[in-house]
Amino acid sequence: MTSSELDRTPRTLLVSESSSFLDPKNRISAQVQQLHFNHQVSVLLPECSSAPSHLDSVLNNFSSFYLIRKLPVYELLDRHFLETAVYHGAVFGLSYRTRIDEDTCVALMPNGHLTLSLDKDSFEILGFEGKPSRFKHRTATRFVVSVDLTDSSMAPGRRSYLRLLTGLKSRLQLQTDFLLSHHPGGGASLQPLLSRCDWSQHRPEVNCSVLTDLSCPAPRSCDPHSFLEWLGAVDAGISCENSSSSFLSSFVCPEPNTIHRHALSVSVSGMLLPHDIHRLLQELRRYVEQPRLASWVSMTVRGFADSPVSWSNHEHGFLKGGENFYTLMMFHDHTYQLHLATGAHDVCPP
Repeated sequence: MTSSELDRTPRTLLVSESSSFLDPKNRISAQVQQLHFNHQVSVLLPECSSAPSHLDSVLNNFSSFYLIRKLPVYELLDRHFLETAVYHGAVFGLSYRTRIDEDTCVALMPNGHLTLSLDKDSFEILGFEGKPSRFKHRTATRFVVSVDLTDSSMAPGRRSYLRLLTGLKSRLQLQTDFLLSHHPGGGASLQPLLSRCDWSQHRPEVNCSVLTDLSCPAPRSCDPHSFLEWLGAVDAGISCENSSSSFLSSFVCPEPNTIHRHALSVSVSGMLLPHDIHRLLQELRRYVEQPRLASWVSMTVRGFADSPVSWSNHEHGFLKGGENFYTLMMFHDHTYQLHLATGAHDVCPP
């Protein structure tokens, strides 16, 4: 990569829409379900110093998940695992601490699709059908193998199943640390797999902070890029005062703005399932619709930067940035603004 390419601002995509939760055609539920692999949700509650009990309960009761160390990937094709988990409900699985632009990355999606993002050598060793990455250079250096484990052609014992099993077990012998969760079965449905692995169970981590004298732009009149930049600065704990003594940031809060005496910032981090995100969304709706509270709240959901897929089944890339997130602004009159963003190596969010 040349120095001029490094200096160039990375291409990003931002899709914004405004609608009402009362509109039967609103797409909020569908959008929440389409981002499968979420690693953090952040909530900002203006004019709030502590979350009410019902909201606090949702924030502290996200589903637990499992970390499997050095999982042989062929175990995901195990007949009992397929029968107890993949064929019944939604399984979420993602390789952990692998880099999408350099390493082999694996994703098992809730619709039963298994996706492998492989370098050229690994792809050729595997010996299974795939296609070049859409983010290739002049020559294909990365390939994507995607199979539907619920399809009859991939039933245990069938030719395609045996071919992939042999490739993963005898030729490529791929192992990876792996995050795994299942809804609605939970740990019981995963036991046939976990019983053969080195694993640990984890709960998402919750962090809260109370912000004082927070300058907030007017969300309805502020352009989306400026508002998201401000929201990111608040979430990162970066001052928007542009103080002469600050060497960290010259960013200032967009105008017009107002000062909130206090605001509550909450984040939940881990492997977060879409159904838990949806429960939080519904509770935030009930919160913001109450009288005497602030007129809006925000919820930002960030996908894993190195997931091989982002929205739905679309391939995800990294290069200069692995952004795939959405921010939902909810207002007391049942309206909302939805902003969906991806980085340089992604298709437009659906």
